[in-house]
Amino acid sequence: MSTASRSRDGFAICIRNDDYAASLELCKVYRVMDDADVDGRDHVRAIDESGEDYLFPIEYFVPIALPEAAEKVFRATS
Repeated sequence: MSTASRSRDGFAICIRNDDYAASLELCKVYRVMDDADVDGRDHVRAIDESGEDYLFPIEYFVPIALPEAAEKVFRATS
């Protein structure tokens, strides 16, 4: 994620999962969340495969915009 696109509340596609293969699937959409504790760091809080939120390297994700209908479903299930 570039500095300009580091919004941490929304959705992102996983493009890397080095050392996190059990938690992150490549090419999967994840919900990423605002977290004041990680502002200024190179990490993002994302809900992983267990349904829990954890910190992951920000370069493992590319932010995306979802259509409104899809966003409602993702927010309801993540």
